[in-house]
Amino acid sequence: MKSLTEYLWFETPKRKDLVNITEKLADLARKSGIQEGFCLVSAMHITAGIWVNDEEAGLKADFMDLLDRLAPIADYRHHRTGEDNGDAHLKRTLLGHQAVLPITKGKLDLGPWEQVFYAEFDGRRRKRVIVKIIGE
Repeated sequence: MKSLTEYLWFETPKRKDLVNITEKLADLARKSGIQEGFCLVSAMHITAGIWVNDEEAGLKADFMDLLDRLAPIADYRHHRTGEDNGDAHLKRTLLGHQAVLPITKGKLDLGPWEQVFYAEFDGRRRKRVIVKIIGE
């Protein structure tokens, strides 16, 4: 069994953003030398997540609109701590914080339209994602 651990760092200029990280993950899969295994991608901050879907502007906007409807900017009890990002915590909870992706024959094995995104809901500060690849 072999493994590779890398960190991807982000500091988005906007509070909310979707950053396509598919090529970075594909490069890491190749770098790992693993032929058959898995790639875990996990956002290490409680206001960010990982999303697997199509790279299409309308869909991405629709997705962010959906999350805004489900967790709008509001006066959350969390704000009593001095924070103002209660909606970001809820959006991350709705989305999820990680994905496990297959590696087959040395390559990231995604569906024909699947792309992997770092989803930021409280940006403008440095955050990281762990990528852990294991297999043979």
